[in-house]
Amino acid sequence: MAAPEPEAPTASRSRAKDHSPWNWLLFIPIVVPLIPVFFNADSPRFLGFPRFYWLQLVYILLGVATTTLVYQMTKKRAGAPSDGPGDTAAGDR
Repeated sequence: MAAPEPEAPTASRSRAKDHSPWNWLLFIPIVVPLIPVFFNADSPRFLGFPRFYWLQLVYILLGVATTTLVYQMTKKRAGAPSDGPGDTAAGDR
């Protein structure tokens, strides 16, 4: 009986190595809208809308801003060394 061949590394494995502390910020747009004290009131009103309605738009902006910040802080830089064994830069050829 032959020994099983080792699995080739996949993209999902390489993504699992990203343990950046910046990723913890992604919990902010999830947890903040779940806190009732923020939207459990009628005032202040903005353009005639109660706080509950315009605060939903603020939560969307919070999510976009947080996601953009985390993406910018965790993306791989063009000059950064690669983690993969087969990755080569254009200048190494």
